Amino acid sequence: MTEIRPGTVLPADRRPITLHTADGLSLVGELALPEGRPPAATLICLHPLPTQGGMMDSHVFRKAAYRLPALADLAVLRFNTRGTASEQGASEGEFGGGEAERHDVAAALAYSVAAGLPRRWLLGWSYGTELALKWGNDPAVTGAILLSPALRRATDEDLDAWAASERPLVALVPEFDDFLRPDEARARFARVPQAEVVAVEKAKHLWVGEPYVRIVLNEIVRRVNPAAWPLPTEGKD
Repeated sequence: MTEIRPGTVLPADRRPITLHTADGLSLVGELALPEGRPPAATLICLHPLPTQGGMMDSHVFRKAAYRLPALADLAVLRFNTRGTASEQGASEGEFGGGEAERHDVAAALAYSVAAGLPRRWLLGWSYGTELALKWGNDPAVTGAILLSPALRRATDEDLDAWAASERPLVALVPEFDDFLRPDEARARFARVPQAEVVAVEKAKHLWVGEPYVRIVLNEIVRRVNPAAWPLPTEGKD
């Protein structure tokens, strides 16, 4: 057994994927699966704002892909939205301000359905939470987990649609967030009866630091595959 450290990469079946959008773009992505066994559930990661450095390799999503297939039997699908580049490669197209990206979200969902990935949860972070709320309220989705939701693009009408869907909605809100702090988040999400707002003490918008990454990953697993919660602090080589 090896202690899980910030750079630990645990065994998984990792494969590059290409998503094809309805408006003709190819998006770069990766699918990480448990080795030798089917996943219990699926995370579809929607990354932070690309114009501010957000990408599929943003640290929380990278660590989710490095750890959760082995520790929690989760499939982790990451991709770069249109016009976004990372170490994994560059997706075609240009940044669409959160509107054209509806096609990117739809492409990720279509791929996950076609691949037979089970219990598909959206995992949005910052700007990615806006994409989840605006474009991810779909019958193919089991629920959504929102990291540092800003609620700048998503409207009350989007929240009302989630309320009507009755799909689970979990918001992890840092105590010292730059855009939306816990009390305001509780007020905004009150219009979604099934929404759960989890305040994380001392955390900030970018979840910098291994202790906060562990909190985030544990809260994700607690909802998506509770049989694997809490996550171990050691993993098999």
